Amino acid sequence: MANDRALGSAILAGSVVGIIVYGYLLYRWPLIILEITAFVAIVVLLGILAWIGYTMATTPPPEPISDMAPPAAPAAAGTTDEKKPT
Repeated sequence: MANDRALGSAILAGSVVGIIVYGYLLYRWPLIILEITAFVAIVVLLGILAWIGYTMATTPPPEPISDMAPPAAPAAAGTTDEKKPT
């Protein structure tokens, strides 16, 4: 539990520092930072799409399920083999 809190605190602190650094860089060199940000965003998006496409293209189709019994034919009305009480 304490380890989770330490990890969460580290992620929070790193995020705040990242926001501050990004803001400073954006203030100092706005055009190049926006261009880099847009480029990285597009690379990540297209990289995920490429990974999905590669996975779909290289994954073999699933094997057919053959160990299941075929469905039973429905019994006709009134043709049961059960004995009726007399």
